[in-house]
Amino acid sequence: MTDTPRVLSIAGSDPSGGAGIQADLKSIAAMGGYGMAAITALTVQNTLGVQAVHVPPAAFLRQQLDAISDDITIDAVKIGMLGNAEVIDAVRSWLEKVRPAVVVLDPVMVATSGDRLLQEPAETAMRALLPLADLITPNLAELAILAGEPQARDWAEALEQGKRLAAATGATVLVKGGHLDGDTCPDALVNAGGLLSRPVVEVTGDRIATRNSHGTGCSLSSAMATAQARLGDWEASLLLVKPWLAGALRASGQLGVGGGNGPVHHFHHVQQPPAAGEFAALLQRTAAPYLEAIYGLEFIRDLTAGSLAEEQFAYYLAQDAIYLNGYSRVLARASALAPTEAAQLFWARSAQQCLDVESELHRNWLSTRTVEHVLGPVTKSYVDHLLAAPASGSYGVAVAALLPCFWLYAEAGKALHARFLAAGAPAEHPYAEWLRTYADEDFAQATRDAIALVDDAGRKASGDERAAMVQAFKHSSRFEVEFFDAPRLHA
Repeated sequence: MTDTPRVLSIAGSDPSGGAGIQADLKSIAAMGGYGMAAITALTVQNTLGVQAVHVPPAAFLRQQLDAISDDITIDAVKIGMLGNAEVIDAVRSWLEKVRPAVVVLDPVMVATSGDRLLQEPAETAMRALLPLADLITPNLAELAILAGEPQARDWAEALEQGKRLAAATGATVLVKGGHLDGDTCPDALVNAGGLLSRPVVEVTGDRIATRNSHGTGCSLSSAMATAQARLGDWEASLLLVKPWLAGALRASGQLGVGGGNGPVHHFHHVQQPPAAGEFAALLQRTAAPYLEAIYGLEFIRDLTAGSLAEEQFAYYLAQDAIYLNGYSRVLARASALAPTEAAQLFWARSAQQCLDVESELHRNWLSTRTVEHVLGPVTKSYVDHLLAAPASGSYGVAVAALLPCFWLYAEAGKALHARFLAAGAPAEHPYAEWLRTYADEDFAQATRDAIALVDDAGRKASGDERAAMVQAFKHSSRFEVEFFDAPRLHA
């Protein structure tokens, strides 16, 4: 992972600037990378269509690739239009020699019009190239060709084709729903090798009503290559890239380029920050699978039912008491970094509340029992992560790392308390006091305030800082799940 990844686009040229290497270089820059290009084909085209294509000799492409890799470290490669079997073979042999860390393959085989862009020998060569890719980003027509099946008629069928292609190639497949009917536009990462947190990672989104979608596939694949080189996580990369691309589609009409299918606005985010609530909505989507995982934990199920073994709850509270001590220190650090007096006061009050009020339950319950107060491995990892978050001096990263302890606790606490009430709030429930604490309205309001402050920090952050905030939030969310599961593993 690197702050400014060096990303090579191997693709055709679009003189109108909307697709091909021109779109790739804009996407790479928009995602914070340094873009390079090896040209596989020259096209005569504009927003109305393609009039002619010239494919230079494959040997010349190989010279371009060797010249770049002999001198420059390449952090990621995006592969687009390749044109013929000789060009594909040249790219494959170069990849086998150089072995870049990240390879994203957009298998340009079928035009939006439905016309086939590769002849049969080239399709065979393309199939041999697939296992060298880390991520494959076909449209639905290309996915069907690579799977050797008719084109998917719905999203479920597309996901099944993606699973089969992932299993056959060993790569992660990005299944795209842009060509399906409906108001939503889902995308999903599919992998059969355990590289993702689950076999299918789906990210939904609204369909953007615009005719300016020229170069969308090129832009998505090159942005994913750049984000992956920066973040090292396909899920985090998609969560960063998808809202950016949606914004590029929404803002495409501002460009006024051409009389046909115009380009997307790659730098829409430079001109204006995310709208209020937009960054918080991104974090909410990021948190959703972790909340789902929390609700499915044996510890949570037994805690809600009141059947949790006392030693497990004692271990949990003992670890939480240790954790809150470290958490309060990071809250105090966030207060020191906060840009406004209101934010300073909120984080400072939260630090005091954490020590004076939240810890009282732990002290009262644990004081009557013999419990070993030894720092557990999950607690240590979580606290170390929190303490490291503000080390760069970034207020945004610090508060993004802190937020899951507010947000996931509040959501989980509200859900668990509702189940407790639905069961008649039995007076004999051994953990009723804990369930009431995290359903408290003051804590719910503090959570809403924390979300608003983090959303505001995200709006004012640079693109790089926002990406770091998403990563910090995601890691804390993962630790929340592990923290709840730790008592079961300890037992």
